[in-house]
Amino acid sequence: QVQLVESGGGLVQAGGSLRLSCAASGRTFSTFGMGWFRQAPKKEREFVAGISWIGGNTNYGDSVKGRFTISRDNAKNTVYLQMNSLKSEDTAVYYCAADSRATNPRIPSTTANEYDYWGQGTQVTVSS
Repeated sequence: QVQLVESGGGLVQAGGSLRLSCAASGRTFSTFGMGWFRQAPKKEREFVAGISWIGGNTNYGDSVKGRFTISRDNAKNTVYLQMNSLKSEDTAVYYCAADSRATNPRIPSTTANEYDYWGQGTQVTVSS
């Protein structure tokens, strides 16, 4: 069993920055693809960023490219999401997710149903 715990959410003004963290339990974290998703009220869950377990390759949703950066520290069993130049439309609950099967270990999945472990979510609110 894997548990994911997010932290770092909060209220920030537009143009500001936040860094989210996701701490994972379990000794096999280093072999998981990891991702961040978000869900705003009345909207579907949206892929934000992913990082593979081989090569640390990353991909991003179009709406956050150039502003957000995902990274991982396998020694700390932690994945991060650095969010810069935040906009009001970034307001959402942000979820960390783990893909323990990682069908392609070098390319992180962008599809929510390929992730089998999820955190409880952390609220990010960007005021304009």
